[in-house]
Amino acid sequence: MAGQKYPDMWVDPEEDPRSQDAVLGDERSTLLDYLRSYRLTLELKCSGLTPEQLATRSVPPSTLSLLGLVRHLAQVEQSWFRRVMAGEDVPYLYRTADDRDADFTGAVADEAAVQEAWARWREEVANAEAFVERAESLELMSLDPKNPIQLREVLVHMIEEYARHCGHADLLRECIDGRTGQ
Repeated sequence: MAGQKYPDMWVDPEEDPRSQDAVLGDERSTLLDYLRSYRLTLELKCSGLTPEQLATRSVPPSTLSLLGLVRHLAQVEQSWFRRVMAGEDVPYLYRTADDRDADFTGAVADEAAVQEAWARWREEVANAEAFVERAESLELMSLDPKNPIQLREVLVHMIEEYARHCGHADLLRECIDGRTGQ
């Protein structure tokens, strides 16, 4: 970006909205801080790109793209917090009977598709945050009888999911415009 001291990075270190301070709180605060930071990292790695760049796929035959990651993570948020933890019977955001990977295969270079993906992702993140806020403890058990799991485990899994996919996003973004993560 023009005017940046470090144009090869997502954002100049002094303007990075992610906190580098150690969280000296309880378990819930620590987990939520890490998850918040990874969610913000995903947004940073996708910022300033065109729909074409966001839909750029990694290497054939992979369908992996930044836009696909946004769609995938919206579906992951929905699956864990709505379907598993809350026991809601909601249709998948992108998965279909014919295409289990529609979150990636349907990630096309279209402004409306990009806006829709970000809107769904933000909606699912807000739902997840509200769900965790309402939970009395991290021992809260899921309401999906096929998937007995505690909220604590879901939060750890979400951190792992975002960390892995933010690593993918690093490589995708570097291929698109040479910018590297921090």
